[in-house]
Amino acid sequence: MVSSLPSLPPVPGADPSSCILDAFRIAIAKRVSDALPPLSLEQAYSGVDYGKKGVDFTVALPRFRLPGKPDELASKVLTDFQPDDFVSSITHDKAFLHFQLNTASLVREVLNQIHTLTYESPTGKPSYGTNSSGQGKKLVIEYSSPNIAKSFHVGHLRSTIIGAFLDNLYKACGWEVVSLNYLGDWGTQFGMIATGFEKYGSQTELEKDAIKHLYDVYVKVTRDAEADPNVKIEAAKWFKRMEDGDETALSTWRVWRKLSVDRYIEEYARLNVSFDVYTGESEVGKEWQDKALERLEEMGLISDANGAKLVDLEKWKLGKAVLRKADGTSIYLTRDIGGAIERWEKYHFDKMIYVVASQQDLHLAQFFKMLKLMEFPWADRLEHVNYGMVLGMSTRKGTAVFLDQIIREASTVMHEQMRRNEEKYNAVEDPETVSREVGITGIKIQDMAAKRINNYTFNWDRMLSFEGDTGPYLQYAHVRLTSMERKNPHLVPLPPPSQIDTSSLATSTHARDIAILLGSYPDVVKVALKTHEPSGVVTFAFRLAHAISSAWETLVVKGEVDEEKARARLWLYLCARDVLGAAMRLLSIRPLERM
Repeated sequence: MVSSLPSLPPVPGADPSSCILDAFRIAIAKRVSDALPPLSLEQAYSGVDYGKKGVDFTVALPRFRLPGKPDELASKVLTDFQPDDFVSSITHDKAFLHFQLNTASLVREVLNQIHTLTYESPTGKPSYGTNSSGQGKKLVIEYSSPNIAKSFHVGHLRSTIIGAFLDNLYKACGWEVVSLNYLGDWGTQFGMIATGFEKYGSQTELEKDAIKHLYDVYVKVTRDAEADPNVKIEAAKWFKRMEDGDETALSTWRVWRKLSVDRYIEEYARLNVSFDVYTGESEVGKEWQDKALERLEEMGLISDANGAKLVDLEKWKLGKAVLRKADGTSIYLTRDIGGAIERWEKYHFDKMIYVVASQQDLHLAQFFKMLKLMEFPWADRLEHVNYGMVLGMSTRKGTAVFLDQIIREASTVMHEQMRRNEEKYNAVEDPETVSREVGITGIKIQDMAAKRINNYTFNWDRMLSFEGDTGPYLQYAHVRLTSMERKNPHLVPLPPPSQIDTSSLATSTHARDIAILLGSYPDVVKVALKTHEPSGVVTFAFRLAHAISSAWETLVVKGEVDEEKARARLWLYLCARDVLGAAMRLLSIRPLERM
């Protein structure tokens, strides 16, 4: 992209070619460092922060620890100040200097950059908001990980939504990502199902919806086990046969697993989520589990309790962890350790993330600690991204929640909402798909709106509302921006950016607010990578949607007689559409064009 701004010295970590606000920050830093030697350009740059309301950027002078009072330092920066292409004014307030950017440059440069990186990106894919900070690095991320034959409950849903966001986020920052769905496909519950299937199983129901049918069998046989202790004994024998490699037991289990995975792939596709690898506890080789036990034994970390193997982690305040049951069968901690070692052997990752609920904090802490005690040099590359609980979520009938039921219910309620406006409803080509997408957006946004560690109470009414900060409101904002081209056919296609005069936008505070928000999107992505918080991206999307909504009345396109002005405004709205769409896709939401 050819920028018309004067050239600036480079600063490590700043990249004006992917974030134009970096150029403005460098210009501010240069003014400050030139006026305050021995402050280096790099030190000054690190002190340029976004300002509070009504201020673009702020520099807190005390942070540089320079000799002299803040007032004296400020006056050195302010002496001989002349506005230029970057900065239009500087104000001094106690220990702070506040900088306002040159509005004409800001609007023109931001729109130019968005257009270029969306439509003329070197990769051929829209790349505004992306960066190359993770180039050459590999991430392995494990998320969702439901248990076959148990309901896909809301905890798995949270893991799926947060995990898919992190998967997209790391890719946007240049990482190579391998996403794993580590299924709970091993363990005593399969013994229970096998025992129950002889009594309650139906091949037809199994082929229709394996996940649901195996769950129904599991519920019935669990009820039987409460009344008859022999059921559990039979189940344990079954699982022991599986662990011992009994082919009859394993072939039945393989069929169930395959049918379940096929069903999951369909369900995830509706959520706009896909995995590179479906793996599971069953695939962790016994060899590594045994090696892990041997290594911990050698290090004197294992004790025996009635035949079960324990690791004592009391001195790190992590309690005692069971590694193997008395009957010799593995438990998931042993399988997690074996699995991590195998993944290292296979992928040689730079980082491995587990997206798991905060109820499992202790389990993950024990698991990571053991890998460190076993002195694996890569043990410090593991990270647990945790999240709080969803409270009060069930279907409106209050039954056990499957992903499928949640999606169906959200779609139905959304469909009813859409039917209320007959005229708009008739204009939608595929109301079924649209209502499902809006419903799923409602679920995802409600989930990601607050910090992930917070518990939240699921609220059907709020999720499906078009009022306030909800998923449907975001989709509506995107649809409205997309309709601008349809409503103004005389203005499209727009001429190339160099032929659009944006000077009229420089006099509008609405256009300025939208431009600075759009310009900040690459920073929003970088911050999210540091915090692993989707909420920052959600907040950005709402702020942008609100800024656009405030501008409709004054920055009109249809009906504007001055075509030059109308064209510039349309371009602003189309750039806003592209950035809002990019933020929604980062959150794994499919932006709609009509609804």
